[in-house]
Amino acid sequence: MGDPMRIRAASAGDTVEVKILMRHDMETGQRKDAAGKVIPAHHIKTLVVKCKDKVVLDAQFGPSVSKDPFLSFKFKGGAKGDKVSVTWVDNTGDSRTDEGVVS
Repeated sequence: MGDPMRIRAASAGDTVEVKILMRHDMETGQRKDAAGKVIPAHHIKTLVVKCKDKVVLDAQFGPSVSKDPFLSFKFKGGAKGDKVSVTWVDNTGDSRTDEGVVS
């Protein structure tokens, strides 16, 4: 399981802006270590964001996404005090879920 995500969600009228910083090494499987051995691929594959148990973002990532990815997006239908749940699953089966509250 990776380190906790930083989740910020702010309401502006009828729109909620979500900013997520995910802690993950995101190895492509193409780099080599100091000994010349290939470092195995290890990257986030899927990301699901929910608000009030409704999916507001469903994304698929690949090996070309940088280390510790940052994601920002907006959606309608949220309000102050609602919980925003973020879950990712990587290519090794590891997963992480964290929550933030809309301010």
